[in-house]
Amino acid sequence: QVQPVESGGGWVQPGGSLTLSCVVSGSDFSANAMAWYRQRPGKERGFVALVWSGGTVTYSPVVEGRFTVSRDNAKNTVSLEMTNLKPEDTAVYYCNNFANVDIAESWGQGTQVTVSS
Repeated sequence: QVQPVESGGGWVQPGGSLTLSCVVSGSDFSANAMAWYRQRPGKERGFVALVWSGGTVTYSPVVEGRFTVSRDNAKNTVSLEMTNLKPEDTAVYYCNNFANVDIAESWGQGTQVTVSS
């Protein structure tokens, strides 16, 4: 199972911004819906955002209006632009093929985002 590789995490103050990136190997990237999930401390991994193969996007209500998901099929990359970050956005962020989210071995290492003053 080829795992996605996430990057771009770090520490940011409340109200700040970060952009995460995820690279996925494979020739069928453009046909896949790609999702971002996050795991907050002490919580289970939860849905953040989704970009379908045609470009339609879906967001969790807690991030809608603050986060923007996009994809670049030429680079097999999906991005998550995060603005107006809050302490409760602190989590490890993961991307994955939406069809594989129930496959434990399909998840990568994620990237840590910490929002604090």
